[in-house]
Amino acid sequence: MFTVENQTNTSENALIIGVNDNTCSESEFNEQLLELKLLAETAGAVVVSESVQKRSKIDPATHIGKGKATSVIEQAKELKCNLIIFNDDLGPTQLKNLQKLASEEIKILDRTGLILDIFKKHAQTKEAKTQVKLAHLEYLLPRLTRQWTHLERQMGGIGTRGGPGETQIEIDRRLIRNQITKLKNELIKIQKHQQTQSQSRANLFRIALVGYTNAGKSTIMQALTNADVFIQDQLFATLDTTTRKLNNFNGVSVVLSDTVGFIRKLPHDLVASFRSTLSVANDADLLLKVVDASSLFAKTHMQTIDSVLKELNIESKKELLIFNKIDLIQDQSTIKGLTKSFPDAIFISAQRKLKIDGLLSKIKECIETKFIEKTILIPHTKGALITQFYKKVKVESRIDEYDGVKLKIKGLKPTIESLLKKIMED
Repeated sequence: MFTVENQTNTSENALIIGVNDNTCSESEFNEQLLELKLLAETAGAVVVSESVQKRSKIDPATHIGKGKATSVIEQAKELKCNLIIFNDDLGPTQLKNLQKLASEEIKILDRTGLILDIFKKHAQTKEAKTQVKLAHLEYLLPRLTRQWTHLERQMGGIGTRGGPGETQIEIDRRLIRNQITKLKNELIKIQKHQQTQSQSRANLFRIALVGYTNAGKSTIMQALTNADVFIQDQLFATLDTTTRKLNNFNGVSVVLSDTVGFIRKLPHDLVASFRSTLSVANDADLLLKVVDASSLFAKTHMQTIDSVLKELNIESKKELLIFNKIDLIQDQSTIKGLTKSFPDAIFISAQRKLKIDGLLSKIKECIETKFIEKTILIPHTKGALITQFYKKVKVESRIDEYDGVKLKIKGLKPTIESLLKKIMED
């Protein structure tokens, strides 16, 4: 058990609850609780203590049983906690019953509600804010109780007044459904705009970083591109997709995109809402799958990454497995074990820029597997295009002939086809 001293009045004091139903090992369960603590701290709470219960069967009414629920609420009052956070997702009935037992003094929150709160705090762009708001409303709708009534004060305007006999909660549910429809339509527009952007990048080699939250994806992006990106040692520090150019790839235009981090028990509605953000991974020619090598649960994190990618139908992609944060590993046998299990993986420290050159070489190899080879003749009348060939493709050889310049080139098929069209133009 952990406790926190010197609590301040500016933060919410939280008691976290974990239920071990024997579906995972003791060590994995403890890591889940530690992760929940980090999530709570990221949201701005001060975790005062934890309460753990072993159950073979989850109670359908309160998740932990009425007696245990009453005990936990009394414990929270004694510790001056105004927030109780569950490691699992609570059903609408469970949340309602627990909140009723806690009255208005203590707020009950489950794992999904906590993650949504963090996402709301970190969303910066219009797209991310729209996605978070949609996921939050879809989460809220079946859990609507009196504690969330009078939504017309936030969403007011024409059409918010209820008909004869319509209760306040019914009005609020109608408002939420209308708002959900509006947000879904907005996301469709955003997705269409992204598809247009994606088509404009057809001549580029696209790389996407995917991985567990706080595995160091943004730090890798900074190390590879020298981009000024937000880096913070906390869960879900970055929600918005960031895309930057990668240089020095034999004339090939390469872009690298960072994506929102994954986490175990990632809510389905949240995955669905962020489908458009993660579309960069779907459009990518290469995935860089990032894992925190210093984590004791690196393999579990990899399973989570694969599970989310499968849910998004992002499979059968060319990928490089990257174990980051090797500088934090004290026991070298850990690296030896990972190397043996994953012989094709790349081991780096993005923070200290260790072995980044090796990663760049592997990326270069992956790009060149997509190359096609062609020999073309550029007429002297189109001589101005020669410079573009040197910039956009790899020129293997050049022969100056009577009727033009013969180039043997290697490059991405869309790029070569685009250059050939310019030669054919009048």
